[in-house]
Amino acid sequence: MPIDASAALAAEPRRAEIGWDHKDVQLYHLGLGAGTPATDPDELRYTLESRLQVLPCFATVAGAGTAAFGGMGAPGIDVDLAAVLHGGQTVRVHRPIPVTGRAVQTSKVAAVYDKGKAAVIVLRTEASDDDGPLWTNDAEIFVRGEGGFGGERGPSDRLTVPEQAPDRTVERRIREDQALLYRLSGDWNPLHADPAFAKLAGFDRPILHGLCTYGMTLKAVTDTLLEGDVSRITAYRTRFAGVVFPGETLRIRMWTGDGRVQVTVTAVERDDAPVLADTLVEHS
Repeated sequence: MPIDASAALAAEPRRAEIGWDHKDVQLYHLGLGAGTPATDPDELRYTLESRLQVLPCFATVAGAGTAAFGGMGAPGIDVDLAAVLHGGQTVRVHRPIPVTGRAVQTSKVAAVYDKGKAAVIVLRTEASDDDGPLWTNDAEIFVRGEGGFGGERGPSDRLTVPEQAPDRTVERRIREDQALLYRLSGDWNPLHADPAFAKLAGFDRPILHGLCTYGMTLKAVTDTLLEGDVSRITAYRTRFAGVVFPGETLRIRMWTGDGRVQVTVTAVERDDAPVLADTLVEHS
């Protein structure tokens, strides 16, 4: 079998030293659409180095974006990358991410689940600096055609959408050039920039990075319900439910609870086609 779950889980973690500074953080935030209006004090905390804070989802691109797929080369993992989809993402921060920093990041396969017709590989990256743990990233990688090996099916993280109207709904337009800017933070997949490559993949034009939508959504929740204070966020997870195209508008619906915000994200121009589902922001 291309996936040997026992070998993958037993493999030693991969270790890398990573670093970032305020320019990396600013570029990432701009790639999420921050800075509109450019002089808005609420936007300057994402764009101006003297006021800068770091969205926790920056952890997905720190070190040039190795977090999402850092373990795909692990022993026991030998799959056709054409069958691979990024199914979900969770970031848990142990304290606020510094504007400038260096860390040691380890990557490993944390779980392999058998979904019958597909496998789900959970790739975990953990980062620590001299002051201790910084963040834990879990990327759920869906591999079509690799199930049926007799493994555990794994937990279900599906959330029931509340029946009542959302507490807040906001819309965020995706700029035509947003994927071109976001990819400078480390995801160079031509699917997000090259129309010819996108057509080969079955799309009539390039699609936006799922992790860009992920970041845009967390920023919207932070600005709308958390008074723009990123230090209140402790964890953030989502399932990628559909694609979105530059030039479209995200409709972000939020339901508040005790220390949590449940979110759905849809594409306005395509009759609210699902984009992000099972999305939860945990906060203090």
